[in-house]
Amino acid sequence: MTQTDTIESKAGSNGNNTKPLCAISGKPYPVRSLQSLGSLRPSLTEIILRDHPALTHHAMISTAELDKYRMRYVEDMLLAEHGELTALDKEVAKSIAEHDTIAENIEDVYDDTRKLSDRLSDNMARYGGSWYFLIGFGFFLLAWMAVNTIIYAKWSFDPYPFIFLNLVLSCLAAIQAPVILMSQRRAESKDRLRAQSDYRVNLKAELEIRHLHEKLDYLVSKQWERLMEIQQLQLQTLQENRPKSLVKTKKKKKKVAISALA
Repeated sequence: MTQTDTIESKAGSNGNNTKPLCAISGKPYPVRSLQSLGSLRPSLTEIILRDHPALTHHAMISTAELDKYRMRYVEDMLLAEHGELTALDKEVAKSIAEHDTIAENIEDVYDDTRKLSDRLSDNMARYGGSWYFLIGFGFFLLAWMAVNTIIYAKWSFDPYPFIFLNLVLSCLAAIQAPVILMSQRRAESKDRLRAQSDYRVNLKAELEIRHLHEKLDYLVSKQWERLMEIQQLQLQTLQENRPKSLVKTKKKKKKVAISALA
């Protein structure tokens, strides 16, 4: 007795009101959560029959088990093409099997992980690299020079050549450079996250398109098989009905001939 027969016998012994059983796990599922093995793509059917060769095309399989085999199918495909599976490839395979969305807003994800010091340095770097800072600092330098050369020329606290101003500018540059470097390093990490997200989305889109082509090819082939079956049935019916029509026409001709002789 095969595995399918035992499962069907269990389903019959449980009664007609019970839910049908999955041919792989043996657990009851609603009818809408089951699919027949014959309705699946040949590539997916081949993987299932590799583990369960006793299943027939009429065997019903749950969506939970199908998701596992879809994940295995995607992993095998990626392994054959790339040679090894990365964490991103496994994540894409899992999202395809579970029908989850994989796209995410990197800006929100990155902003949630920033600390107070990170936000402070980003704001300082953003303001330090703007025209507001450049124009404002230019006015500050002009005011400094005017105060120490024109307004308070005799009592200037930083006479020409503005040694104290050079010290202030050196300290500002020493502080501003590490802040800008920290902001650039976080920008690089954001770009890295964005590149990984784009890779996941593109890989999933490519695999989904490939699966869609396989489904369309399978549906077209099944449709052609159905059309051929319908055509054969039509030919059979024509062949079965043809002798009867010929007999009727012959009888009509005899009656016409007899009536003409009479």
